[in-house]
Amino acid sequence: MDLQLTGKRAVVTGGSQGIGFAVGRVLAAEGADVALVARGADRLAEAAGRIAAESGRRVIAVPADTGDDASVAAMAQEVLREFGGADILVNSAATASSGSFPEDALEAEINVKVRGYLRTARAFAPAMTAQGWGRVVNISGSAARQTGSLVGSVRNVAVAALTKNLADELGPQGVNVVVVHPGMTRTERTPRTLATMAGARGVTVPELEEAIAAGVSIGRIVTAEEVADVVAFLASPRSVALNGDPVIASGGARGPIHY
Repeated sequence: MDLQLTGKRAVVTGGSQGIGFAVGRVLAAEGADVALVARGADRLAEAAGRIAAESGRRVIAVPADTGDDASVAAMAQEVLREFGGADILVNSAATASSGSFPEDALEAEINVKVRGYLRTARAFAPAMTAQGWGRVVNISGSAARQTGSLVGSVRNVAVAALTKNLADELGPQGVNVVVVHPGMTRTERTPRTLATMAGARGVTVPELEEAIAAGVSIGRIVTAEEVADVVAFLASPRSVALNGDPVIASGGARGPIHY
């Protein structure tokens, strides 16, 4: 299937590593030009260079803090200067969850993952609506559907609510907005995360991985690249039938039926 992404202009926040990097990589491989956004300039430049070399597409690094209004405004202006606008926005900038945030982290998490997503959407949506086409994909997480981390659940449910409101507002103007809930996803951070979780539970890392896999319908942890493939479809013109509702990219949770 041709995703019809050749020549599209994409902005990916949290793009220096993890799911964000994997998304930038697959969008470029599908023919899009990509602006990677993250706070760490050196790592971001390295990521952009790597994707550009692999894909042959134009990939730029735009350092920014999505938790800050002025930083997001400056980032959007830079993208406008370099690309002339954006057709696709993928919001993936957030603090990685180990499964147990301290509750005093709630305000900071809301500022980055909820207000930050709204900041970037508001920065790019006017041009998308003016041209009559755009895609916004918000990366949230399966904590929206389960307890165990108060901060994780609150921030992810809030992203889902934000997504639905934007979808109803922007959908009639040609801009689809969807939320993706990954579960545990294998990234470069996974070994450290699993080691921390295993230590807290008093089990070995292989035992922990086996327990996690037992709760996944496909029997293993999905990779960042597999989540990114889903996002690439959602960022494409082919995804027009999806707007506002969540897409669960977790490998499937055993047991519960959601409808």
